[in-house]
Amino acid sequence: MGDGSITPRIGNMKALLGIVAGAGASYGIYKLISGGSFKRIKKSVTSESPVVRSSQPSEVTLQRGSLLAKVSGLDVVCPRPDVASDDIIHQSPGNLEPQHLKMLLSCLQTSNNPSDRCRILLTLGNAAAFTVNQNLIREFEGIHIIAGFLSDPAAEVRVQTLTALNNLCMNIPNQEHIKVYVPQVLELIEMSPVNSDLQLGALRLLTNLSVTDTHQHLLKESITLLLSLLVVSNEALQVQAAKVLVNLSSNPDMMDDIVQAQAPASVLLLFDARTAPAVLLRLLTFAGNLKSWRPSAQVADELRRKQDCLFRVMLDESSQLHSRLVQLLSHTDAEIQAQVARILT
Repeated sequence: MGDGSITPRIGNMKALLGIVAGAGASYGIYKLISGGSFKRIKKSVTSESPVVRSSQPSEVTLQRGSLLAKVSGLDVVCPRPDVASDDIIHQSPGNLEPQHLKMLLSCLQTSNNPSDRCRILLTLGNAAAFTVNQNLIREFEGIHIIAGFLSDPAAEVRVQTLTALNNLCMNIPNQEHIKVYVPQVLELIEMSPVNSDLQLGALRLLTNLSVTDTHQHLLKESITLLLSLLVVSNEALQVQAAKVLVNLSSNPDMMDDIVQAQAPASVLLLFDARTAPAVLLRLLTFAGNLKSWRPSAQVADELRRKQDCLFRVMLDESSQLHSRLVQLLSHTDAEIQAQVARILT
């Protein structure tokens, strides 16, 4: 870099990664989802538009002391000391200006470096923890730009994409744009290694998308997948799969699809004192939702003829669920005891 004022193009990756480093420092990606049981509570959440390319970046001047200059590592020389600006040095992700978001989205589309794409997506995800940025990213067609990286060759980029979409999904209008990617998210779960960050990130996104009834029908073909994940996954994935199942089973309109789904008989083995309490509590909520469903005699007879369906595994008179629940009445966790008692009474 030479002396005098410098006006690099926004396409300069080092300058953009200055924003990335500064904005990604403070906020965790997934603090917005409650760790507690969803039980039968329904929260209000819920918006699709064509993909539009971001406009070409304009030119900006890096000022000494600015966030861009401070964290990009560029040796910026200003023409006069009084030109230096401190305006955005201490900005959090919630205070990023619209032009910064546009810059990040533009750079994301042109980056050839997986590491850089991860850092940009991380910053966008952190910024998406704030309503103002959720709206701006949607208005800039950023949801579809970000979702395009669900098929990125680099697994770590796909993980950061899911995280950014998850935070954007907390915004009601954004859900109409994100719902079109549900089949791709489900495919990621099926094709990714068991217990991978990809599976966890995808399940977190589906959890947010299924909190209200609006888009739950998009998951009616995934019940067997979710039940299978309960059996083969670690605790973190079991919790997330159970959260989605609790959300879906809280909707009476989804119950027919749920009880007809093929279910592994081994899911009953999870109703055991050795199962992690965080998983067991959600499984009990799921079971309670199922037990509250009352099919007609004719429907029940039809379901009994469906081999390995969830109705036969958990709801039929021949099911071992009742005896396993009785054993859980002596569980050391008082909340689990209370849940079991509610189901049995």
